[in-house]
Amino acid sequence: MSASSHIILHDRGLLKVSGDDALNFLQGLVTNDVSKVNSECALYSAMLSPQGKYLYDFFIAQLNGELILDCEASRLEDFKRKLNMYKLRSKVQLTDINRDFIVSAFFGESVAETLQLNKTKGLVKPFLGGVAFIDPRITSIGGRAIIPRDNARDKITKAGFSAGDPEEYESLRLCLGLPDGSRDMLIDKAILLENGFQELNGIDWEKGCYMGQELTARTHYRGLIKKRLMPVQIEGPLPAPGTAIMLGEKNVGEMRSGNADWGLALIRLEQYKIVSESGEDFNAEGTTLRPVKPGWAEFKFKP
Repeated sequence: MSASSHIILHDRGLLKVSGDDALNFLQGLVTNDVSKVNSECALYSAMLSPQGKYLYDFFIAQLNGELILDCEASRLEDFKRKLNMYKLRSKVQLTDINRDFIVSAFFGESVAETLQLNKTKGLVKPFLGGVAFIDPRITSIGGRAIIPRDNARDKITKAGFSAGDPEEYESLRLCLGLPDGSRDMLIDKAILLENGFQELNGIDWEKGCYMGQELTARTHYRGLIKKRLMPVQIEGPLPAPGTAIMLGEKNVGEMRSGNADWGLALIRLEQYKIVSESGEDFNAEGTTLRPVKPGWAEFKFKP
């Protein structure tokens, strides 16, 4: 891996939220504190169902004084429709800006140095007519940029980033344990705290009410987390998403996304603890899975 690599994230879409009520509109819907987003700070956040289940996750940055959501491209129109449902009389405009802008990921040991930023999560700077920022989840994944589409790849290379391998970036994401939207979190079923959102700075516990807050707060303060999404090292054929994970005859979890010899799996913490102490492995249709706790994650076990 180069010290500073880049790839264009073709699976990401960009939605501009503008208008006099844009900030207050989002503030009542999403899990993080949108008032903190400015020319120097980007955030990671999610939108939940009224029952507190995962619907969408996204990055929020400011570009030319307006809020930009970096979200899943395949679900952008659905996301836009959902937001429009809650507009009512708010002075808010939702605009797909994918024709004009792209999302790039930066990874490698020297991303912050190449961007001339310190390793502060979410730290933003102007970049090639757009913005670049250190990833607000964990700094070890690198950074991101939202820049004009025209000649983007050449301009990023001239800025000091070598062309990267998307497979490398995917493997890095997996071994770090970072969920990738609906590939890893089941829509209208997943719970944010099972997927690391607290440690990944995707929730602000001090902000005002937002949709789905009640269940999220209750789960947090009562310590009701029984499962966690975590990396697994894979020995054998890559199990398909949804494949049951077994410990002996007991079903202990379910496979999510994967690539080559790394994957993510939602696993019961009780069984993870048994395996981590015994040295045993999980099994998924004949494939051996060895769970790895990410350094950033806090797994809490019942006494």
